[in-house]
Amino acid sequence: MTALTEVPSVTFEAAAFAPRPAEWRGLARDEVRLLVARPEGLAHVRFRDLVDHLRAGDVLVVNDSATVPAEIDGRLGPRPVVVHAAARLGAHSRVVELRTAPDASRALLDAQPGESVDIEGVRLTLVEPWPSGAGSSPTGWGNRLWVARVTGDLDAALAARGRPIAYGYLDRRYPLSAYQTLFGVRPGSAEMASAGRPFTPALVAALVARGVVFAPVTLHTGVSSQEAGEAPGPEWFEVPETTARLVNAVRAGGGRVVAVGTTATRALESAVEGDVVVSARGWTSRVVTPGDPPRVVDGLVTGWHDPRASHLLLVEAVAGRDLTQAAYDAAVAHGYQWHEFGDSALLLPARGRRPRSREGPGDL
Repeated sequence: MTALTEVPSVTFEAAAFAPRPAEWRGLARDEVRLLVARPEGLAHVRFRDLVDHLRAGDVLVVNDSATVPAEIDGRLGPRPVVVHAAARLGAHSRVVELRTAPDASRALLDAQPGESVDIEGVRLTLVEPWPSGAGSSPTGWGNRLWVARVTGDLDAALAARGRPIAYGYLDRRYPLSAYQTLFGVRPGSAEMASAGRPFTPALVAALVARGVVFAPVTLHTGVSSQEAGEAPGPEWFEVPETTARLVNAVRAGGGRVVAVGTTATRALESAVEGDVVVSARGWTSRVVTPGDPPRVVDGLVTGWHDPRASHLLLVEAVAGRDLTQAAYDAAVAHGYQWHEFGDSALLLPARGRRPRSREGPGDL
């Protein structure tokens, strides 16, 4: 398993995980809390107040990938397991992760090539680690993600008996609709691009009326349960020509490019040549870090990520170490909730600094 050579510097005590979606807590989606972090200070508001913190000429880059049911029960020999199905590599090949039953609380790291997982009419035969040649996990033992050869109709099994990927911190199972964002129109994500979840039609209308524009990209997410120090695997993305032209025009006019989530950031930054966004599609292995920072993204709307996670490296790369640390310290102190159903942040670092350039488009 590929490991990152650097880890986030942010440190904080254990935070409260959101155990249920906002709607099940008596809130509208856009009533979750929003921490706005700028160099001049922090503000604690509601997500619907986002309109007061952006300005005419800004662009919000959103991920239009929709979440699919990607979790299903199976058996690895006599042992019950939970299967997380991620990227489709071909007609009969998928990326899968095996986790402990019944609540997928831990990754199984002792499976071996050639072993099979049975899922009522479907067989998954483990072929090799994913990405190819990844080897053992960052902990030094075992492998988490596999390329699996599929015998039978896995898509039909997932449609009939699958469910959204979920982890043990939730208080119960929630329907697939709870894992969709307003922007999700292209099914393909194993897990929700959750930064877009708090947007509502009313909030989008208010932002558009203010002069903020929206630009869609696509990134079909893999599983988000990376171990400490593990880089995100390759994911399929697309940046259309219309989005590339719009983002370039906004930048030329002095507007800010604000990505909604780490997935939108990864997609957009995978389509940069020099300092210009181009249309691009395919598999990306681009990992945005402080050592290889973004070139076009100026700000970020995001949820709250665990320390040492690759997502948090991306947040630091966009916002800088000091602003990220200040935001996380305040979020912990004020009881913000973590993970996909939790609260949000808007990080707007100082303008004017541009990261070093790289040659060519990012890992297409």
